[in-house]
Amino acid sequence: MPDSPPIYLLSPDAKEGVYSLPMIRFETSAQSIDFSGCDTLMFTSKQAVRIADAISKEWKNFPAVAVGAATKKEIESLGGQVIYFPENFYGKSLAEDIADFFADRHILYLRPREVLFDSKGYLAKSGIILEEQIIYETHCIEYDKQMQPPESSIIIFTSPSTIHCFLKNFDWLPSYRAVVIGESTKVHLPPKSRYYVAKRALIDSCVEKAFEVAAKS
Repeated sequence: MPDSPPIYLLSPDAKEGVYSLPMIRFETSAQSIDFSGCDTLMFTSKQAVRIADAISKEWKNFPAVAVGAATKKEIESLGGQVIYFPENFYGKSLAEDIADFFADRHILYLRPREVLFDSKGYLAKSGIILEEQIIYETHCIEYDKQMQPPESSIIIFTSPSTIHCFLKNFDWLPSYRAVVIGESTKVHLPPKSRYYVAKRALIDSCVEKAFEVAAKS
């Protein structure tokens, strides 16, 4: 369709049929991981799994709580074991589930430097001690203004960070339409944005939704 609106994917992972405009890059910030005292790991992104695997293969000796379908897939593809999988639970909902189901476990959360919800503080109110170790940092990629997607583009946001970094680089045009990977990402869009939520918290599902939106344009 020659008149179909362009689709831009802001994830570091490129996908066929859409323009790749990655907004974030990752930097490993730990040389080792202290597994002493833990019996369970928690990952909230596939990038955390990849970085943990690069730092130490020992992570595979522990069962894991995996937040998101992509995180679960990455753990299993690298040989880890997932014992709990809340596909769309973030923040307070996730902390409540951990308090209910894992009160007797010693969880180590391998995390980025910046997080949107203080899971450790919330769980402490329920008497649950969540150990944390920062293993990576997320940074915005900088672009020239001339790289801004044109009017009427469909833009795929795969995390709150991709929204934050996009808005650091470019203005939000009223004709844009957003496709977001989940409810926790949606709330970070600019006010009055037109948006669609993917059926599943997967990049492929976001791309599929974007094509659906484009076809109806």
